Amino acid sequence: MQNIWVQDLRCQHGPSHPDTIQGPPKAPMEKDIDGCQDGAKTVPSAMLGTEGTDSQLDDFVGANPDYNEEEEEQKYFRRKRLGVIKNVVAASLAGTLTYSVYLGLLQMQLILHYDETYREVKYSNIRLEDIDRKVLMGINVTPVAALLYTPILIRYGPAMPRPARLPGMATHPSAPCPGRFFGTKWAMFLAVGIYALFVSSNYWERYYTLVPSAVAIGMVIVPLWASMGTYIMRMAQKYYEYVNYKEEQERERQRAPRDACNTYIIVFQTVFYSCFHLSFVCAQMPMVFFLNNYLYQLNHTLFAVKHCGTLSHGTLPGFNKTVLQSLPRSVSLIIVESALMAAAFLAMLVVLVLCGAAYRPMEEIDMRSIGWGNIFQLPFKHMRDYRLRHLFPLFIYSGFEVLFVCTGFSLNYGVCALGLERLAYLLMAYGFSASVCSSLALCTLRLRRHIPLLAGAFIHAVLLVTLFCWAPEPRYLAQAPLLYSIAALWGTGSALNKTGISILLGMLYKKKERQDFIFTIYHWWQALAIFTVYLWSGLPMKAKLSIMLLTLVVAVGTYLWMEQKVAWNMEVRLPRIPRPRHKTRGYRYLEDNSDETGSDGDGDKEDDDTHPTEATRENELPKEDGERLG
Repeated sequence: MQNIWVQDLRCQHGPSHPDTIQGPPKAPMEKDIDGCQDGAKTVPSAMLGTEGTDSQLDDFVGANPDYNEEEEEQKYFRRKRLGVIKNVVAASLAGTLTYSVYLGLLQMQLILHYDETYREVKYSNIRLEDIDRKVLMGINVTPVAALLYTPILIRYGPAMPRPARLPGMATHPSAPCPGRFFGTKWAMFLAVGIYALFVSSNYWERYYTLVPSAVAIGMVIVPLWASMGTYIMRMAQKYYEYVNYKEEQERERQRAPRDACNTYIIVFQTVFYSCFHLSFVCAQMPMVFFLNNYLYQLNHTLFAVKHCGTLSHGTLPGFNKTVLQSLPRSVSLIIVESALMAAAFLAMLVVLVLCGAAYRPMEEIDMRSIGWGNIFQLPFKHMRDYRLRHLFPLFIYSGFEVLFVCTGFSLNYGVCALGLERLAYLLMAYGFSASVCSSLALCTLRLRRHIPLLAGAFIHAVLLVTLFCWAPEPRYLAQAPLLYSIAALWGTGSALNKTGISILLGMLYKKKERQDFIFTIYHWWQALAIFTVYLWSGLPMKAKLSIMLLTLVVAVGTYLWMEQKVAWNMEVRLPRIPRPRHKTRGYRYLEDNSDETGSDGDGDKEDDDTHPTEATRENELPKEDGERLG
């Protein structure tokens, strides 16, 4: 092979280099021509060798004939969709574990600290009853200020600029820019970690451990559930993108239909709340398997109780101050608290390991670029939207009803008639019913979206009227079936209420720049309602039921009025999200083809195209919204 190439090169390029060793001088031209002709006779074999080499090279670096681009693309997006489903299930599991640990531990500790003998024997030198009041105050009062700092924790927005790699610059283009905050996933992780801190503080029950941890819990209640709602909403949008990736490629510049991902919003929110309501069941495990073994029977604990239900005042007056027939050993308490701590730590690991990021790194916003003042003002500016204002009574009632079933109904009706030892089973009936009936929200796929909300409101209205007119007999176990039925029906209404509100917010506010503000406002109003229930604990039961029934009627009326306005395509007033203004300092230069939404070239192009007058109105109200109502 080497001789062939040498001969061919000699024929094409003449004599060899003078420094090389040459043979005898050539004969006349004819002989040289003959030599070239002889070399040409060997060219076919040389060409065959070259073609064989090229074919081998093509086989090595060329396209695989068995490679199917469309099939590989389908596999890629199938993995992406499975990843989204994994994120939704992981977030739902983490929320369930977190709330069940918190509710179960708080319930167990309040019962233990209520017993006079336990307080005197275990902690005679501290006033646990006063500490419990301050713990409840810290949990219920602190969320009032959550509207100011929650968006800072979970804020995200238009893509931030990636620094271009300039000559002599050591920073890699993919290196993150400074100034970014937690984001949705890390806000969830931080909040779950603080819930775990609350569990750990109960190992050493003192004022300086219980009260600060309760205040910390109150600070992260709104961020946790706002980030959860935003996360589930974003997963629904991503799943829609991965399902319709071909359509997105074909119509890059065309805007997707407004209700394109409604199906996935409904399904994912239903999955989340079906898992979340199981937390009321899991929270009763410490009481069922541990605390019930130490409780007195109802004849002892309810001996001085004279009135139940609608005739009662405050929180179960006349209840015996001694509820424990024997004190649990400290080792047993440590084992139970360690199990709860393990569950809280598992929730942290689920968020950290299994929950993927809600947004790509380039979609996170540089907080300093739009100004701190704007971040604080935007939640209040979003309240100018008439759709959100009309939903405020519904948000408030949502907070009323969930705390009422855990305190007012379960104590003044359930415990008063059946005894403290059956409190766990009453709440488990509520939790199981709420979990199962959350799937009823899937009817929104076929029916108009207001039907689940109105159905839940109707169920609660009937139950409120029933409770207003009924006073169960103390210590009368024959009333157990009716009480369990009311708890299950209340769970049905709660499931339709909670799931329906989250689905409605997802349908109305699809822009990712607004979702954190909207869910923050929703859960902030819920927290205010829970704080109100904490304040009214001393009112007569009839007054509590009247306030709840009035709030429910107002909520249904304002909600229907909002739907009617949406059907009329009334203009919506939404604040414009300020564009990030990035300065060229050091390595922070924009690339020519930067995809930053807030860059100088086309910083608000998306907003200008889709919301031409968004500063004062939003002309993208869908006709589908009106059609779904009427």
